[in-house]
Amino acid sequence: MSGKALVASLVLAAGAVVGLGSGTASATPPGIPDPATAASELAALTVAPEGSMDGYDRDKFPHWHTVEGACNTREMVLQRDGDGVEVGDDCAATSGSWTSPYDGGTWTETSDVDIDHMVPLAAAWRSGAADWTTDEREAFANDLDSPQLWAVTDNVNQSKSDQTPDQWKPPLESNWCQYASAYTHVKYDYGLTVTDAEQGALEEMLATC
Repeated sequence: MSGKALVASLVLAAGAVVGLGSGTASATPPGIPDPATAASELAALTVAPEGSMDGYDRDKFPHWHTVEGACNTREMVLQRDGDGVEVGDDCAATSGSWTSPYDGGTWTETSDVDIDHMVPLAAAWRSGAADWTTDEREAFANDLDSPQLWAVTDNVNQSKSDQTPDQWKPPLESNWCQYASAYTHVKYDYGLTVTDAEQGALEEMLATC
């Protein structure tokens, strides 16, 4: 992996700053492959035992960095994935609504919304990111150009924590196809490994497509 993902994210986010304050955002992050592509990408992933958590710290994945002006990555995702989002001079959302794809809940207060890393930071560490540079981990943790960052219900995100798909699936089964396609693509795009159990769970969810 190189720094290209970080550059792409910054370019995308900077473009999104234009016209802040109104408009309808997309309901989902960009880059989600169709199910056939996701299945092909899953088959191409390296299957390996999960690595150690030795040395892991969330601070090794600097996240919610400044994108443009007062806007950080979290605020950019809220604008991108919300509906009718209005923001103040500090880039914080002052109104809007967000529908969580994991459980179907709709929220109008940003305090009810978390930004989820589709592939959790700790899971990434255990599957290859421990060998990355800090800049590479920062690009991963702030990637606006792939389906890595999602606006979701806060307590659902907290229940997921750093679990992989063999340990946790979205409560809304109709989201399983999208979830597995996005998760697989992020792992594929960043060259991360999967375990046997993880691969099996992703295959199960892709079968619902």
